[in-house]
Amino acid sequence: MLFQLFRLSLCLTLVLLISQVAANENPSNPLSKVKNTDIRTQYFDLGDGKERTDHFIQGAFMAAEKIKIRYEAHYWDTNITGHTERDWESIRLRGIYFPKESKWGNTPYRTALGLEWVKSFSSGPRGIGTDADLLSPFIGVAIKVRENLVLTPMLQHFAEYSGEDQDITAARLVGIWKLSANSWSKLETRISYDWDKDRVPATAEIQFGHMLTPKFGIYLDASSGVGKDRVYNWGAGLGLRFDY
Repeated sequence: MLFQLFRLSLCLTLVLLISQVAANENPSNPLSKVKNTDIRTQYFDLGDGKERTDHFIQGAFMAAEKIKIRYEAHYWDTNITGHTERDWESIRLRGIYFPKESKWGNTPYRTALGLEWVKSFSSGPRGIGTDADLLSPFIGVAIKVRENLVLTPMLQHFAEYSGEDQDITAARLVGIWKLSANSWSKLETRISYDWDKDRVPATAEIQFGHMLTPKFGIYLDASSGVGKDRVYNWGAGLGLRFDY
């Protein structure tokens, strides 16, 4: 019951706040033009006594005026097989090209095209990720709805080029609300369709962060699986941010 109430309150909060959420060039916006490195830990309750903790590093830099590179490396700790397993799960590289920045009337926007490469460490039988290497094209647009609000819808398709079959299309909406000069909140919803398994897993996440200095900040996040095909019940995380 507690988890059901948590999921309901999380979804209601998203509905109530999504019209007033965001920030300007915040690294939590996937289409921001920034240079940063984050160190994060996220815990997920998978149900039936199973759980997973994802320890990872992620960051980004601008390789050119219109080209952004994002990188990630994930290390999992999980008991999904019935006993504890720990190992590297994957590394990810994402190239993003920004073809246009302009305005719709008085509303600034930035379009994006990109390709993500996911290299698995083939630990799927131990409950750590999947045994698939992926290439994932995506499109998106960052819209500055207000001075303190950026909304970023994105669409991405995941397909394997080796290993286990993967055929998943994901729609993602990220809202960043600048709470103050040094604080922000992020709301994110993600809905995926698994073409092979005919499943529709969905998630929702809230993040609150504060920059303690111009170069260093900390943030907390809470997330929930949504719907009957959810891949986890609830999650919580901690992140440290280094801006350059």
